[in-house]
Amino acid sequence: MDRSRGLRADTALIVVGVAAAVLAVVALIRWISDTPLGVDSSVYRAGGFAVVQGESLYSPLRALPEWAPELPFTYPPFAALLFTSLTALPAQLCWGLLALAAAPSLYWALRPFADRAHLPLLLLGAFALQPVWQTIGLGQVNLVLMAAVVVDVLLLRGSRTCGIAIGIVAAVKLIPLIFIAHLLLTRRIADAARALATFLGATAFAMVVLPKDSVRYWTSAIFNDHFAEMKGWVGNQSWQGFAARTLPGGWMATALSAVCAVLAMWLVHRLHRAGDDRAALLVTAGCSLLISPISWTHHWVWVVPALGYLAARGQRGMALVVAALFTGWTVAVVPGGGGAERDWTFAEALIGNAYLGVLVVAGVLLAGRMLVRTAYARSSGCMAD
Repeated sequence: MDRSRGLRADTALIVVGVAAAVLAVVALIRWISDTPLGVDSSVYRAGGFAVVQGESLYSPLRALPEWAPELPFTYPPFAALLFTSLTALPAQLCWGLLALAAAPSLYWALRPFADRAHLPLLLLGAFALQPVWQTIGLGQVNLVLMAAVVVDVLLLRGSRTCGIAIGIVAAVKLIPLIFIAHLLLTRRIADAARALATFLGATAFAMVVLPKDSVRYWTSAIFNDHFAEMKGWVGNQSWQGFAARTLPGGWMATALSAVCAVLAMWLVHRLHRAGDDRAALLVTAGCSLLISPISWTHHWVWVVPALGYLAARGQRGMALVVAALFTGWTVAVVPGGGGAERDWTFAEALIGNAYLGVLVVAGVLLAGRMLVRTAYARSSGCMAD
């Protein structure tokens, strides 16, 4: 029995190693042939160059490769300080560095959620999911950030370092601040305090090193007007994206986000009390995707541990259905861009909002299950009295 488990674990590590090797070869080939690779990783690298060369982070980036679109740097200044390490590498090898981190990140994100028997297959299947292959293709940091949160919340629980990773991740990309609230809801006050202190410390450090960029970020660049016109694009699977496609107006997105936040807090509290901290973490992650102004399809990497959770609970059929919806075809088959989303038929709207729809259905089903459990517990208590 132990030997079988060891073989399965070894198989998962072999998958990680092979995936990393393949991506490394791709990066080397692209570098040697001097062909474009990694749009977002090029922006990270250019942000690092802006710091090194004393240029403004939130003005047009001069160090972008000629083939890269003129995208702005939208992360906090602390992230740019970390990205200065990328300036030592060519653009393609910067992509390769982030790509090498993809498979290990998937492994650590899945470990607390998946049975060892399913782990190798889930790792392989993850590369067919749009949030994963798009994150890798763009050279994004989504997988690394997700793995850091999972390890911090679930694997480092009880450790004196728990919360530090969340603080760093939140200083790199603000949306993970929601996981500090998650720690508070699950009564992990010390961990939440460490996370908040780390976030504030990292942010303060960036203010000392980059005072002008810090002032500009926290007063104007944080609002990220660059993507304002793209909020209604099908690739934005958040409440604000849904509202922009359906009925433009801030009130709709605000109302939906408020309902989502209240329901998520209740679910996290109930799931924690029931001893299901894995599901509680997935609820918080799902809420972050819905209430964020921009949740591009490559941000939805949390579907990977969610599939591991479903498979571990024996709901393999449901896991397969969800996986099929997240391969990218739902975004590809509907009209998108240039405001085409405003003219969707009902069927197109159903397909085009599939990512968001899956999460809403999952939340409703989970809330229903918890209400049934609560009602049963109360009736049992009354009968016992």
